[in-house]
Amino acid sequence: MMLLRFVYTVLMTLSWYGLKVIALFQPKIKLFVSGRKKTFADLEAKLPVDTKSIWMHVASLGEFEQGLPILERLKTSYPDHKIVLTFFSPSGYEVKKNTPIADAVVYLPMDTLSNASRFLDKINPELAIFIKYEIWPNYLYRLQQRNIPTLLVSARFSKKQIYFKPYGGFMRNSLKSISHFFVQEEGSKALLESINFKNITVSGDTRFDRVSEILKQDNQLDFMDRFRTDKFCLVAGSTWPEDEEIMINFINTTQDPIKFVIAPHQIKQAHIDNITNAITKKSICYTQLDNEDLSQFDVLIIDTIGLLTKIYSYASAAYVGGGFATGLHNTLEPAVFGIPVIIGPNFKGFKEAEDLVGQKGILPISGQEKFNHLMNGFIADPKSVEKTGQINSNYITNNLGATSLVMAHISQIL
Repeated sequence: MMLLRFVYTVLMTLSWYGLKVIALFQPKIKLFVSGRKKTFADLEAKLPVDTKSIWMHVASLGEFEQGLPILERLKTSYPDHKIVLTFFSPSGYEVKKNTPIADAVVYLPMDTLSNASRFLDKINPELAIFIKYEIWPNYLYRLQQRNIPTLLVSARFSKKQIYFKPYGGFMRNSLKSISHFFVQEEGSKALLESINFKNITVSGDTRFDRVSEILKQDNQLDFMDRFRTDKFCLVAGSTWPEDEEIMINFINTTQDPIKFVIAPHQIKQAHIDNITNAITKKSICYTQLDNEDLSQFDVLIIDTIGLLTKIYSYASAAYVGGGFATGLHNTLEPAVFGIPVIIGPNFKGFKEAEDLVGQKGILPISGQEKFNHLMNGFIADPKSVEKTGQINSNYITNNLGATSLVMAHISQIL
C-alpha cells in the first residue's frame, strides 16, 4: 500500500502543476488554483494558536446543504470549538465563503501527505466530518495516524464505485480510516458490509432536515405577492436551455391564465436576453421591477441568485431543471412546500427523485408533449395538484431525523 500511496501522491502533485497551467485559460480552474494558494494564510488569520476545532469537508454547494443542519447543531452544542469548513469546488466556495456558520471557510489543499499534515497541524481538529462522496486517501490516512474520529455522513455507495472493484484495494483501504459511516439507505450498508465494514448506521439524508427548516423561515416576498395574485403559478428553477425551450413554447401557446417564474441556472446577461426575447407574453426581469404593476405581467425572470427557495413557497407547481442537461438540481426545496414537481428524464442516481417518481409526487417528462399534458391536467383538475403535492410533503416528513442520529454519535466522541 505504501507504494500505491506514493504513486497516488505523485499523481496529485503532478495534477496540481497541470491545473496551474490550465488555470491560465479557464476562469473556474483559476479560482480553484488561486483559492488554494490562500488557504493556509486564511487559516493563520482566522484561527488562534492552539485552537480546538471541528472540521467539515464538502465538495460543493449541494454537499454544503447536506452538512448545514449538522454545522448548525455543532455551533450551538460545542461553542468552545472553532468550525472549519473546506470546499473542493469553486462553485461551492465562491457562494458560501462568507457564511457565518463557520469560523474559517477555505479551499481544501490538494491531497498530498505534506498538505494533509500541514493542514491538520494548523486546524487541530478533534473531529472530522466528510459529506457524501468525499474520500481523500492522504487526509484520511493522516487523520487515522492522529487517532482523530472521522465520520462520513449522508453517504451513498454503488457497485460501480472503485471500492467494490477487484483493482480498488488502495481506495478500499482508505475507507478503513473512517470511524463511522452514516449512509442514506440499506443498499449502501449492504455494499459496505460486503467488503467487511460493520461501523455503519442507516441514517437517511440530512438534506431532509435542511429543507424542513425552510418551512419555519419567513418566506414572504413582496414582489411575489404582487406578481402572483390568485392565479396558478409555475416556478421553474435552475433551468438550462433545454428546459427553457419547453417552458417558453408552453408559455407562448397556452391560453390559460397562468403565472410563470423562470429562475435560470445561468444568469449571464446574454442568456437572460435570449429568454426574454423568445417570450411573446408580457415578461419582466427581477432587476427591472422598480414600481411596476406586477399583476399585469405573465412571466417573471429571476436574473439574480439567492431568492429561489422562497419563491418556491409561492408555486402551485414547480419545474426543476437539469434533467435534460448536466444533472438534476435540488428537487427537495420545492417538494417541501407540498407541490407537484416536474423534471426532465435523467434522474437516475438522485435517490429522492427516484423515490418520488415511483410514488408519483415527482413527474418526469421526455419532451414538450408530456409537459403540456401535465400542465393542462393541473389546470383542469386542481385536486390532482393537491394530491400530488401531498405525496412530496409526506415523503419529506417521513425521512427526517438523520441529523439527530449523527449528533447523538458525536456526543459520545466530544
